[in-house]
Amino acid sequence: MAAAAAVAQPKSMSRPKHWSEEVEEAYRFQVAGYRDIKEYQHIKGQDPDRWQQNGYVKKLQRKQDKCFYYFDKRSECADKDVNKCKLYMY
Repeated sequence: MAAAAAVAQPKSMSRPKHWSEEVEEAYRFQVAGYRDIKEYQHIKGQDPDRWQQNGYVKKLQRKQDKCFYYFDKRSECADKDVNKCKLYMY
């Protein structure tokens, strides 16, 4: 029986000071319970649904209860939440 491939572990983590598209991406995955897109792809085995207009994540299945979390086309990461995000480096 072959063991499942392990998800890559981050080497470091930082907290952003200002909003960016990278922060928006991280925020959406972390709201749904995932560390980042790498963990999501490892667990779900697929890429997330994205908005065609801007490439933002549109829908994620939450890690805890498997319900779906739907995101707007516009930024959802408020200024007060920027420093709560974690940006992982591999």
